[in-house]
Amino acid sequence: MSSPKTAIATPDAPAAIGPYSQAIRIGHTLYTSGQIPIDPATGNLIEGDITAQTTRVCQSLKAVLAAAGLDFTHVLKTTVFLKSMADFAAMNTVYATYFAPEGATPPARSTVQVAALPKDSLVEIECIAQAPTT
Repeated sequence: MSSPKTAIATPDAPAAIGPYSQAIRIGHTLYTSGQIPIDPATGNLIEGDITAQTTRVCQSLKAVLAAAGLDFTHVLKTTVFLKSMADFAAMNTVYATYFAPEGATPPARSTVQVAALPKDSLVEIECIAQAPTT
């Protein structure tokens, strides 16, 4: 028998603006929707470069993970979508502070350049996390 899927939502991350959830939990596994750098208080894309935008995205993912009782140590896999691979190094520096702080095992990751992202953002990140089973 499969576990029912449960929607996860928090006001500390941008609200879903379409037919999707911020995250879905099935059993011990959490699948987040891609986060772009939207200020959850205003619903507007934040101003700033790739560093500012990646920070906002990671803060939103942190909030979604926390709403599910998880944190970045539970993340197994991420997918990073970049408008330009020229932003990879700066994105990676911010990413590392959240997903791979000193001594932590970083998740698996794919990074791809895309033609465009919603609201013309520079970055979008989604992740898969797993809660401890004990």
